[in-house]
Amino acid sequence: MYTNICKQCRKVFKSRLKAYACSDCKDKDSDVFDDIEAYLKEYPNSNALQISEALGITAYEVLYYVKEGRLNESRGRFEKLDD
Repeated sequence: MYTNICKQCRKVFKSRLKAYACSDCKDKDSDVFDDIEAYLKEYPNSNALQISEALGITAYEVLYYVKEGRLNESRGRFEKLDD
């Protein structure tokens, strides 16, 4: 059994697997993740600040999904577009 802390409401709860959201907040967490995933499909080269501004969440929330392993980080390169 794991003792976890919900990242949404900060409630302490126990579960068989490592979890980041309690049963009360799981749907909200899933909805936010789905919004991020949809945004990244439309704008694949976005960073955490762009995602946070577009979706009205904090950049820390986006980075937390990277820390959880639900989002991957990639190192790309930017090219200057011709005028």
